[in-house]
Amino acid sequence: MSIPRIVVTGIGASSPIGGTAPESWSALLGGASGARTLEYDWVEQYNLPVTFAAQAAVRPDTVLERPIAKRLDPSSQFALVAAMEAWADAGSPEVDPDRLGVDFATGIGGLWTLLDAWDTLREKGPRRVLPMTVPMLMPNAAAGNLSLHFGARAYARTVASACASSTESIVNAVEHLRDGLADVVIAGGTESVIHPVTIASFASMQALSKRNDSPETASRPGSIDRDGFVMGEGAGVLILETEEHAKARGAKIYAVVVGGGVTADSYHITANDPEGTGAARAVSLALAMADASPDDVTHINAHATSTPVGDPNEYVALKSVFGDRIDEIPVSATKASTGHLLGGTGALEAIFTILALRDRVAPPTINMTEQDPAVPFRLSGAPTPLGDGAQLAISNSFGFGGHNAVAAFASV
Repeated sequence: MSIPRIVVTGIGASSPIGGTAPESWSALLGGASGARTLEYDWVEQYNLPVTFAAQAAVRPDTVLERPIAKRLDPSSQFALVAAMEAWADAGSPEVDPDRLGVDFATGIGGLWTLLDAWDTLREKGPRRVLPMTVPMLMPNAAAGNLSLHFGARAYARTVASACASSTESIVNAVEHLRDGLADVVIAGGTESVIHPVTIASFASMQALSKRNDSPETASRPGSIDRDGFVMGEGAGVLILETEEHAKARGAKIYAVVVGGGVTADSYHITANDPEGTGAARAVSLALAMADASPDDVTHINAHATSTPVGDPNEYVALKSVFGDRIDEIPVSATKASTGHLLGGTGALEAIFTILALRDRVAPPTINMTEQDPAVPFRLSGAPTPLGDGAQLAISNSFGFGGHNAVAAFASV
């Protein structure tokens, strides 16, 4: 039996640089930054060492109907907003509910709901804790609510692999579609944890940039003076289906998901392997599933968080796969614009990779000052044409716990 090809027929995003996928893509090409100073009393109250983040451009509770929004943690709100956009973009496909699946992801889940409930318990007592607290805070809340909203009964699965989560959900969706578990899958990831606890924690481990005087330029992947990542929030959603199903209903096709690789470093709970072995294997697995070689790759969306250690380690990993050719491939480090959406970042960057193939242009990497000799990727502060002919791109995601996930996409 032949292996079905898996295609992307719909995209949706709520990001720090746009309330929709097209708005986010346009802002990215225009060199926008979503980072800005946080205007909350708790920033001063807790004397946070980092006073900025990349908040979503559009609050999800302003898009959803109020009764729906009240029953969802912000992470699930973002997921539903992006999924509704992606579903409509795919033409609201008519599909047997038993053949519609959800592969979704988050890195942390309903943090705001959990900690708000804890404050309520301490200050007002147990009777004031909302009865929906647990269904709102659980990590599978986004997947479950998407299943309910769209009537997806094939399955509703959740990945929680830190910053690799939503790329892993896309790889899982491809495998589930190839295995015949569904005809259409809603895949992606979400995160909304710009909270004093996470800011304090990431700052304590020296992971966040502390450029409080210049938030817009704080995320500097590849730059020699980078000092950490910028926290972001939002969601990205892809509608994936078998090519046969998509063509039968006359759907437009953005790209083909040709491969995916998932590995583990087994090295350190927060640091990635400096030799990049696990990350390199994930890339190789993705290319092997795509029946492609490293020479076929024409674009890379790098994980590139802007941390002093992470960026060089990714270069080492990719150098081991691509050899000297890695210095020639157009690379985009889009977290410079969006910040780091943690569990939602892989899906958003997959969307950017897909649109790069569609428009045949690698998006810019902003905020480059002096490029670090240890990270000599081919980065550009302006959009870079990808040229004519077949295009193959990979999108990388690596997370705490040693998780590595890579998705490969081909142009149509």
